Amino acid sequence: MADDLSTLSFEDALKRLETIVQRLESGEESLDDSITLYEEGAKLRAQCEARLKSAQEKIDKIVLGADGSPTGTVPFDAG
Repeated sequence: MADDLSTLSFEDALKRLETIVQRLESGEESLDDSITLYEEGAKLRAQCEARLKSAQEKIDKIVLGADGSPTGTVPFDAG
């Protein structure tokens, strides 16, 4: 693997994860290579989930006043 996983952008990590899934689904990889790819994929999935969670925490919800104009923001609440 040429790139350190932690330095990949979210988009690049997702593309790499998609490539790994395609390779595993093809059934053409050896057992050892499949295990290595699976391990890398698990790390990429965890990295993508962490980045999505971080991005979600940064999203603000705009609060509107009675007249419909923005009055401020509050932290995003997904629940």
